[in-house]
Amino acid sequence: MIFTETRLRGAFVLAPEARQDDRGFFARTFCRREFEEHGLAPAIAQANIAFNRKKGTVRGLHFQYPPAAETKLVRVTRGAALDLIVDLRPESATYLQHFSVELSADNHLSLYVPERFAHGYQALEDGTELTYDSSEFYTPAAEGGLRQDDPRLGISWPLPVRDVSAKDRCWKLLEESEAELKRRMTVADPRSALGTKPSGAPGASAASERGER
Repeated sequence: MIFTETRLRGAFVLAPEARQDDRGFFARTFCRREFEEHGLAPAIAQANIAFNRKKGTVRGLHFQYPPAAETKLVRVTRGAALDLIVDLRPESATYLQHFSVELSADNHLSLYVPERFAHGYQALEDGTELTYDSSEFYTPAAEGGLRQDDPRLGISWPLPVRDVSAKDRCWKLLEESEAELKRRMTVADPRSALGTKPSGAPGASAASERGER
């Protein structure tokens, strides 16, 4: 696998190293050993699938607060989507900055989303389907979200936004929620949380309820 770190520290775009022959190709999309070598959390607590009937659909931006903060590994298995993450780590130099990448069934890319990041996407084709593996169980009491149209984020979606859930339309704007966000996203050891493992550390720390997402 090819790991390319984004400008948001700890977030990676992953590309498979395809072994091709006359039949097509074979490639690995996950390897616990390779993830650990890059300091990434390899644990998977839940695997999810999301199907989007219409292009322009936006889901997100979702996250969970510590101690239930989760990493995600996101892939598109049908169609295409603009996958987008926002850094919510108060101690980060890229706090509230976002990164996006097109994931598609054709390019076979994946996005690794670290803990304490918001995640969302826009379907670019009708019938777009995504899978994402999460390192923590869905925890309603720890759930949070950002508005996809929050002016503080300055996100420019490639298509007109449609089919946003009622829940996602009701997240508070950062103007109202940022103080609580910073308080709940602050962790005791920011070195580890930013992807720098303390000396001697063995590695990075590691449904149906998500149907409306």
